[in-house]
Amino acid sequence: MERRVGTIGATAIGAGSMLGAGVFVVWGPAAAAAGDLLVWAVLLAGVVAALNAGSTAQLAAVHPVAGGAYAYGRAELGPWPGFTAGIGFVLGKTASVAAIGLAIGAYLWPEQPAAVATVAIAASWALNSRGITRTSGASVVIASAVIAVVVAAAVAIAGAEPAEQGVLGVSADRGGVLAAAALVFFAFAGYARIATLGEEVREPARVIPRAIGLALGIVLALYLALAAVLPGALGTEGLALSDAPVADAVAGTWLPSAVVTAAAVAAAFGSLLALTAGLGRTAMAMARESDLPRPLARTNGRGVPALAEGVAAAVAIVLAWAGDLTLAIGMSSFAVLLYYAVAGASAFRAAGRVAGWRMPRPLSAAGMVLCVALMASLPLAATAAAAAILAGAGLVRGLARRR
Repeated sequence: MERRVGTIGATAIGAGSMLGAGVFVVWGPAAAAAGDLLVWAVLLAGVVAALNAGSTAQLAAVHPVAGGAYAYGRAELGPWPGFTAGIGFVLGKTASVAAIGLAIGAYLWPEQPAAVATVAIAASWALNSRGITRTSGASVVIASAVIAVVVAAAVAIAGAEPAEQGVLGVSADRGGVLAAAALVFFAFAGYARIATLGEEVREPARVIPRAIGLALGIVLALYLALAAVLPGALGTEGLALSDAPVADAVAGTWLPSAVVTAAAVAAAFGSLLALTAGLGRTAMAMARESDLPRPLARTNGRGVPALAEGVAAAVAIVLAWAGDLTLAIGMSSFAVLLYYAVAGASAFRAAGRVAGWRMPRPLSAAGMVLCVALMASLPLAATAAAAAILAGAGLVRGLARRR
């Protein structure tokens, strides 16, 4: 694949992936779990993201190929860990695509969110099929606009009159903070999108670590700012009950809620662009190794795995019509955390052979352990559904290999 993406484009793709629907909708469920400890939950999610970003950056520089932790797991740990990471990524991001499409629908046409999700997902596939340059350019524009609106919203909310603080019906204990961190991590997870572009980034050993660090730093600062000001504007209980917390919090300030709504839709669609591309490239890498049907490895005239992206988009549309937003987010978090756990284990294994900068082994191990801890804190229904699908995929692969 042609290497055309530089530092600015890769950073924008990563930031655009993280600044999707999550930054505008995740605060309610997270506040319901963490209560007045919301900032600590965001910090914990940021720590887990940073640890795994370090591992991912190291691995992406050593293995500059498409596929992310799927390719790293195969290279460092063997076929089965690689398959586990790959199928976890595919499941998690497909559920994310469905959830983000439904979030767009909730903003634009609350009565028919699945119909809007169908149009949005199909449009993201059509744009991605035109090539990475167009996807990178769109990400730069969308990420810049969303960052500007989020900063303006944080400033406007900080100057609003404090709301009366209610009493939540949940306790803000360590379990609540873990659960909230797992939910907030859903909004951080897009930085791995940069690593899946390993075959399309110029000078990957330099560009990928720099782009991951820049994207994660920008997004962490914005999330901490919102976590600090939103409870004061809406009250902890009001925040927990809000479906559109950022738009609700700016109501009555100098920033119109319509601007926030427009930014939320733009951010969600920008995230769809990046997620669809990442899904296609991971599926392509898995198909190359016969872990998925071989036809999914094909690329079109622009060098894009359009068939793999189209299949993922079709499955996401089915989930949008048949699934539930909360369940989709939980399944996505479980599967993506599993993906990063494999990445941490791969980085731990590779550290002894890497020349120059490397992620310290204790930090890679800590990232892996924290991923498992956050997985265990997610709702049982989402965990069971994701685990069942992953086990079924593993069984099918094992039977196919035996034949």
